[in-house]
Amino acid sequence: MRLPVLIERILDLLLPPTCHVCGHTLMPDERFLCRTCLISLPRTHYHGRDANPVEMRLAGLLKFDCATSHFFYAPDSPLASLIHDFKYRNFPAVARRLGAVVGEELYLCGWLTGVDVICPVPLHWRKEMRRGYNQSRELALGISEASGIEVSSDLRAIRGHVTQTSLSHEERRRNTQGIFRLRHPERYAGRCILLLDDVCTTGATLFAAGEAILAAQPGARLRLLTLAATF
Repeated sequence: MRLPVLIERILDLLLPPTCHVCGHTLMPDERFLCRTCLISLPRTHYHGRDANPVEMRLAGLLKFDCATSHFFYAPDSPLASLIHDFKYRNFPAVARRLGAVVGEELYLCGWLTGVDVICPVPLHWRKEMRRGYNQSRELALGISEASGIEVSSDLRAIRGHVTQTSLSHEERRRNTQGIFRLRHPERYAGRCILLLDDVCTTGATLFAAGEAILAAQPGARLRLLTLAATF
């Protein structure tokens, strides 16, 4: 047995992993969330609804096949705590675990059928260096684990922008305008791209990223997904 594995197992015995929501000790086949807390996360089921609120938020602004957010987001909720863990408390594996949950559930219902590649919304390189990872890419890797769909790194943020938390809808639009660029657009002609982000509030980031993709490759098709939505 390799030493790191042995040390990990000893630590698990001395300090067993606990659920990030309720604090209960996890079973051996559970990761970061116990089954009870995982089941209780509020699903939107938007993927089964035509003209759902996410699609209506972006309708007429961007050409896309369909759009959904998997969970409802509310401040001080268990999901908000999990998002805070993976964005600000250095738990990228929590994002990957949630991505795997979303990927498995959407794969089983057929919503991911026809998707060729996942493009996570990128962070500017300075912000990613400070954080150490891009949480949307971690979500994408989780979805990829569950579905087998490849993850692309060709969508880039070419300049930074201020945090959007306190901005109005129009301020968010201006804040994200022109910040994304798709490299190697020839790779995506005729392909279905799953554009992925963590939380949809106004849809401004999805719009800016999707607009950049279609401007670079009009022959691509878009499908939009976020982990959660605030509406």
